[in-house]
Amino acid sequence: MIAQIEEFFNPKTAEAPQDENVEIKEPVTEEAEEVRKRTYHEAGFRDGSRNSGSPLALSICLNAIYAKFQNEEKELVDKQQLAKEPYINEQKTKETEVKTLAISEESKKQQITQVEINIRKVKDNIEELKFEINELARDPEKYHISASKGASTKFWIGLIILMPLSLYLFTFYISTSYSAFFKPFDATSTIIMNVLDSKAFSKAWQDGSLEGAFVTFIPFVFLGLGYLIHMFGEVKSVVNYIKIGLLLLTTFVFDAILAYQIEEKIYELTKTFDTPAFNLPIAFGKIQFWGIIFAGFVVYLIWGVVFDFIMKEHREKDKIKHEQLRIKKDIQIHQDRITDIEIQKEKLIAELSDIKKLSLEAQGRIVTLQRIIDAVIIPTKEYVLYASEYMQGWITFVNEKLRISQHEKFDLQNECRACYDENLKSVGASEDSQNSVYLSTL
Repeated sequence: MIAQIEEFFNPKTAEAPQDENVEIKEPVTEEAEEVRKRTYHEAGFRDGSRNSGSPLALSICLNAIYAKFQNEEKELVDKQQLAKEPYINEQKTKETEVKTLAISEESKKQQITQVEINIRKVKDNIEELKFEINELARDPEKYHISASKGASTKFWIGLIILMPLSLYLFTFYISTSYSAFFKPFDATSTIIMNVLDSKAFSKAWQDGSLEGAFVTFIPFVFLGLGYLIHMFGEVKSVVNYIKIGLLLLTTFVFDAILAYQIEEKIYELTKTFDTPAFNLPIAFGKIQFWGIIFAGFVVYLIWGVVFDFIMKEHREKDKIKHEQLRIKKDIQIHQDRITDIEIQKEKLIAELSDIKKLSLEAQGRIVTLQRIIDAVIIPTKEYVLYASEYMQGWITFVNEKLRISQHEKFDLQNECRACYDENLKSVGASEDSQNSVYLSTL
């Protein structure tokens, strides 16, 4: 028995191989073909006469004719082999394609595995760098950073000392500069009250904006000199040492000028007609003169030493801070690298998915082609030729031998033609069709 149509191949459809429209060379001669056509024609005439041209009988006979044609095609082994050759070639091509895709699939899997290993390595590096950030402040020497572990504590202690020293210098130089240049001394006031005036700042601004600005900003001159001494001390050289010496001398001289001005005003309060004019030897002999100098200059030196110490400790802290900042930048670079690798991984996964899809499609096509190769290929276009010969014989009987009216003959021919068209449709035969594939049933 022959099963229903499994698959109908048309040269216009996508599934038909490109070689499908190649003309199949019959292993029979033209004379044998003519004999075969004549046989079908005669069989149609004979069956039509036996059944009086009945359309119902024609339908049954056409099914039998197709079964006969199918059996004949099964016996033509060489013709079947020639018809199946394009499918065999396509199957070999698909098998090669599957092998190639399998190699590509394995390669993509290895690439994805390597990418995952790279991601893991980068993440491990990030974890190590984060650990270094935490450990760096506790043990900088472990990471080859020459910074003191106690730098932070020393820095804050020095800063606590520096702040009141700075306030003292502001107070001292505001008061002494106001007393030296602008304040009128009072004989009834004590020396201390004349030298250090608690209201020097407000009085200077009351006297005028010039006086106020002078006493406000003069402390910054001394602090600026101290900062310059520190900066020159950063680089050890003879020239810088000379510059430091000159700055210290300048500060001392400026303090001496303030002390001289104040001491001169105090001297003028107690001056008589026999008292000599105030000069340097007299100033050097006054204890108040040296007291003013040392009250300013010595504290200034202490401030400079503490400031230099704080800057040194801050520099030690900066080494750790800069190294931590550098490590954080490295972490960001690694994280950006992970993002790039993840994008690469997603691309590889998409390519692997496409390869698997193509492989499944190729394997499915191989299975389909194998079913075609194992089946019987019926040249339905040829069947149209022989079926039409059979139909011609049937119609010839109706026209020539059947004794009915012309009108009845016309109706009968139309009914027979409808049965013929239905038969061609049921077997998948048309003028455009090439082959049909039938699978044997158990």
